[in-house]
Amino acid sequence: MANDLNFRAHFGSSPAPFKIDVSPDFIKETTLKVSLTRLIVDVDVPEWSEGPSRHNVSTLRNYWLNGYDWFKIQDQLNKKYTQFTTTVTTGPKSNFSDPVPLHFVHHKSPRKDAIPLLFSHGWPGSFMEVGHIIDGLTDPPNASDPAFHVVVPSIPGFGFSPAPKKLGLGNKEVANVLNSLMLQLGYNKYVMQGGDFGGLILRYLAAAYPENVVSVLSNFYIVTPNETDWKRFHAGETSEEENFGIRKFENYKVNSSGYRFIQQTRPASLAIGMTDSPIGNAMWMYDLMHAAVDFHQWTPEEIVTWSMMYYIQGPYAGMRYYKEGQSEGSFVNFTFSNDFDYIHQPVAISEFPKDIWSTPLSWARRYGNVVQKRVHDKGGHFAAFEVPDLLLADIREFWGNGSLSGVDVFKQSKRA
Repeated sequence: MANDLNFRAHFGSSPAPFKIDVSPDFIKETTLKVSLTRLIVDVDVPEWSEGPSRHNVSTLRNYWLNGYDWFKIQDQLNKKYTQFTTTVTTGPKSNFSDPVPLHFVHHKSPRKDAIPLLFSHGWPGSFMEVGHIIDGLTDPPNASDPAFHVVVPSIPGFGFSPAPKKLGLGNKEVANVLNSLMLQLGYNKYVMQGGDFGGLILRYLAAAYPENVVSVLSNFYIVTPNETDWKRFHAGETSEEENFGIRKFENYKVNSSGYRFIQQTRPASLAIGMTDSPIGNAMWMYDLMHAAVDFHQWTPEEIVTWSMMYYIQGPYAGMRYYKEGQSEGSFVNFTFSNDFDYIHQPVAISEFPKDIWSTPLSWARRYGNVVQKRVHDKGGHFAAFEVPDLLLADIREFWGNGSLSGVDVFKQSKRA
């Protein structure tokens, strides 16, 4: 096994095939811990007003003990995803000098005109978020739709990318890491799609590497109201689109940001308990997962498997990634920062009603060359997972228009 990661892996200097192979002893120990779960005492409060209920916990515990088979899931993941490991260095624009070991998915399209696409996940997601769209990206049903070579890295400390041992690897530095990965794979120019942390990494990466990133599509393009916006809002001068964005901003800050504030300030205090309790870790994640979808009903298998993407190597790294975000300036107290450089390349935005945020188009254009914005009437935070057809439609519309999205450059390079 790779040190104390609880899975077998080798991280060399170039991409090598990888299969998920988790220690049977670790799985046995995890199952024992699940069996010893101590349930909370229920209080008569409205459902979900304070988090998952005792019933949620006991139901998941019973399923985990009697119905869940990690090794079946492991086999399914290995059959579905073509996976690799490698190690990258971050390059001259980075302040993080250590080599970074990475796990990633890499599916190549059979199409000769395919465009390299970097897909980036967030928390509490993983590389599995791409599962419902990856085939539609690599081999779309219509020849007129764009096709993509898809690269899906696990953020360091998430899934099967080992956690960094030193401070300083937040969204800005991960942007350097992911650009180095794409260059290592031979993709000197590429496009990028992401949500959650992926939506933040995407903005740092596109601004820092305009020579490599042709265009981006974000389903989490956050711009917070500035001082002038607040003055206009209180004077009744903001548009309905702006009012909606401000109301969502306030709701997130007051009612939904507690998990993040803990993780960006005292992650170790939280991780100590979660590292010892697989059910506790799963419920901590499920609280946000439940709130961030529109209509999807999470199955017990999905809840356990998503949580295992953190529990296997330990949830501390995923939690303290928020602390790195606070340190680098991605986060400010209970909200997000506007400390992003302007993106000159074409930007597309996809918004979904149950996501935690809504950014007015005029605000988004302060920080990027936004040429397409689509606002949908269903879907939530995990768009690729919950509403794959809607996200695929936006992807095909944007990158199917070569002049709008800039991807005509790939045709020109092939002719050259």
